[in-house]
Amino acid sequence: MSDAGQEQRRQRLIGIGLMCGAVAAFACLDAMAKYLGTHMEVMQVVGVRYVSAFLIALMFSNPINRPGLLRTGRPALQLGRSVMLLGSTVFNFMAFRYLQLDEALAILFSTPFLVAILAGPLLGEWVGWRRWTAIMVGFVGVLVVVRRGLGGLQWAALLSLGSAFCYAGYSITTRMLSTTDTSETTLFYANLFGFVVMVPMLPFIWTPPPSWIDMVLMVGVGVFGAGGHFLLILAHRNAPASVLSPFIYTQIIWATTFGYLVFANVPSQWTVAGAGIVIASGLYLLNRERKVTGRVTGRVAPIEPG
Repeated sequence: MSDAGQEQRRQRLIGIGLMCGAVAAFACLDAMAKYLGTHMEVMQVVGVRYVSAFLIALMFSNPINRPGLLRTGRPALQLGRSVMLLGSTVFNFMAFRYLQLDEALAILFSTPFLVAILAGPLLGEWVGWRRWTAIMVGFVGVLVVVRRGLGGLQWAALLSLGSAFCYAGYSITTRMLSTTDTSETTLFYANLFGFVVMVPMLPFIWTPPPSWIDMVLMVGVGVFGAGGHFLLILAHRNAPASVLSPFIYTQIIWATTFGYLVFANVPSQWTVAGAGIVIASGLYLLNRERKVTGRVTGRVAPIEPG
């Protein structure tokens, strides 16, 4: 192998490692948010998550020292993207109060299918019959996960679906912004919007954390959220999205592990079967993406529920 080939392989391995670190950080965020949401107001947890993330982003990406950071060619689209991300976070954190981590994440993994559907009318990237088949199979997997509530569909599953729809909109607008704004600019605006919206609400919903552990976890939600996004950016600087995207599914391993260790949740056979169907369909979509386009389009965005 030539020196150039070895360097490319090294960079891709670094990117894969960073991607696995990012999804592990998001899994930690989810576990902390679920724990806090069982005995605290969910919106308070969301607020602290955004305040912490914004302050961290401000330290590492100070717009005073880098005035170009706030320069965006599409401010309305930045606003819409930020609204979608905040909505996804709120729905997801609310779902964690009622669903197991693996259940919520398996439903959230339907995001790539929703993105593929929306990419046609919004981006002009239409889906062929093979990918439509994969999308339909993926939705069957989601129905298998929520099957436990059929006869009375688990209403909390609708919260996870709401999060998935919001995150699909977030993914589409992220792709649209990638042609005009840097990743750092887009990330900063998302944290800024959440900070501006949530800070005025906190005095009305704030209750003192029951213990210092809860206070540490509240800050940790923001730290792991910001850290996960930062690792995600670094990962995409080292490897193309087509290489990194399959590794988003390692998050289900972390979610299952944390669910068992922290909450004593054992995945049901329906969750395991449904998650397997969803992941297999998502991997097929990724494979078709490589064959059809032959280039990186970022169609399947990383799952960043926090």
